[in-house]
This record gives sequence, structure tokens and C-alpha cells, in this order.
Amino acid sequence: MGQKSQNLTSGELKRIGLVSDTSGFYEKMSLYNNLLFYSKFYNISKSRVDNLLKRVGLYDSRKMVAGKLSTGMRQRMLLARALINKPAVLFLDEPTSGLDPTTSRTIHELILELKTAGTTIFLTTHDMNEATLLCDYVALLNKGKLVEQGAPSELIQRYNKDKKIKVTDYNGNQITFDFTSLEQVSQTDLENIFSIHSCEPTLEDIFITLTGGKLNA
Repeated sequence: MGQKSQNLTSGELKRIGLVSDTSGFYEKMSLYNNLLFYSKFYNISKSRVDNLLKRVGLYDSRKMVAGKLSTGMRQRMLLARALINKPAVLFLDEPTSGLDPTTSRTIHELILELKTAGTTIFLTTHDMNEATLLCDYVALLNKGKLVEQGAPSELIQRYNKDKKIKVTDYNGNQITFDFTSLEQVSQTDLENIFSIHSCEPTLEDIFITLTGGKLNA
């Protein structure tokens, strides 16, 4: 927002959304009433709450007691709550940690929609595939220290030193070639090729290269 956090006004603070592993809610209230209660701080209409619950796939479950929600449903409720005030800046701390693939995809799709709509999103994650999919810019941290930063595509190209491709034939056999040795592939080989994939490093590969270790949970 163009200034230090301690200088933000109450109006500017109301334009911030947060989902963290310590985000609380009222367990004895219904899912719907949790969001309605929170919406009153921002004078948000019930229709906004209804639309958000529909977007995260919880509208049909809105009468459930919040304390009985599954991990995935609880995470979607907290995300919907963080979006009630239409935040300009959204902080997400491990938004899909421990979730099933279907729920993770739902959250990913919503995050991408928000990004396209102009919301600035700060995301912390141990899932490097998630970072590659969602982030325009990443900062890799190891033991609290910055070890690398940049756009995912730029980092992948920067650390793609081997320049190899993997060729799969119709029998399922796989062979890896250097780009510089492709002339060794005969016409017969080409006729038997089923697929060709470049062997680029992933962000996880890059992290391990930089730190000599694996990602900590």
C-alpha cells in the first residue's frame, strides 16, 4: 500500500485479508453465522456472504456447526471469511496444507481468480508445485535466510544447466539426451517416438541444489 505497516490507517487495514494456521472461529456457531458475524465489522450484505459460500462450495453446508467441519471445509470457510471485505492485499499461510487434491484445486482456482482480478497475494507454502502454479515471484528461504528469488520460470531457466530432453517410445522405453547430441537420433528412432519432454529442474530441485537438503514440513 505504499507505506510502512505501522503507518496504515484503520481504513487501509480493513483492506487486508488473512488466513493463517492460527486463524480462529466460533466452533459452536454455524458456518454461516461465523461469516455473518464477521461481515458486520465491514457492513457487508448477506448476499456477499451467500456468494462467497457458493464460490468455495460450502453454501449447502452453511447450517453445519463450525466445530464439526472437516479440515478442508474449515479451510474454505476461513478463506471465504478472509474475502468478505474484498481485500486489496491477502496473506495466505499454507492455504492447502493437509488438504485433499480436490479441495486444493478449488482453492488454487480461487486464488488464481483473485490474482487475475488484481488482488495482491502473499503466499507461504512448502509445496513448490503450488508456488510454481500460483506465484509470479518467489523467495526461497532456508532456516530464515533468503537463498534465492525471482519468477519461477526465470529460476528454472537459470538453473537448467544440463539442457536435456527425455524421449519415450511406443513401448514405454525412455532415453535421455543432451540437446547437443540430438544428431545421434536416427530416423528410425524418430519414427518410434511417442513423446518428448524437456528435463527442466523444478523449484524443489533448485531448493535442494541451493541448500543441500530437503524441504522441511
